[in-house]
Amino acid sequence: MASLRTSIPVLTLLLLLFTFSEAKVFQVGGNENSWNTTTSSESLNHWAENERFEVGDFLIFEYNPKIDSLLEVSKEDYESCKVTNAIKEYKDGKTKVELDKSGPFYFISKAKGSCEKGQKLTVVVLSNKHHHKHSPSPASAPGAQAPGAQAPGPALPPYTPPNGAIGLRGGFIGIVVGIIEKE
Repeated sequence: MASLRTSIPVLTLLLLLFTFSEAKVFQVGGNENSWNTTTSSESLNHWAENERFEVGDFLIFEYNPKIDSLLEVSKEDYESCKVTNAIKEYKDGKTKVELDKSGPFYFISKAKGSCEKGQKLTVVVLSNKHHHKHSPSPASAPGAQAPGAQAPGPALPPYTPPNGAIGLRGGFIGIVVGIIEKE
């Protein structure tokens, strides 16, 4: 019984540490096969704007490696769809990219014409010190919208990956509950 009294505070502390440091895995676009030319870059970027990416999280891109590859590029190459100067190139068809620093990441398809058709994505990763909830950006000034541009549609609720992005926390909670139940 004495060992239980000393182990519960230690287990609780470990639980808190795992809770605050758990990486998430995001399927690009919210579901399988979203990384393609039929999904517009506006749709992909809208999805990304509604997610909270932190250092250590992962993105999963799925594509046909026989006809395509994934490029991480600079902002300039992203905007111009330039495929010849990539920061990184991935060719495996189911790429897991670690978001290893804060700031923007730019991804484009290498398949001819795909980037120009909208197969590109910008992801902004928060720094480790940002632990507050995502707040909406301030409204733009009246008349700031370009002529002929459409107003953005209603915001979608944040996507929760099918796997729930469950890591060590779920298993750890189960172990703690099991230990308490045995006593």
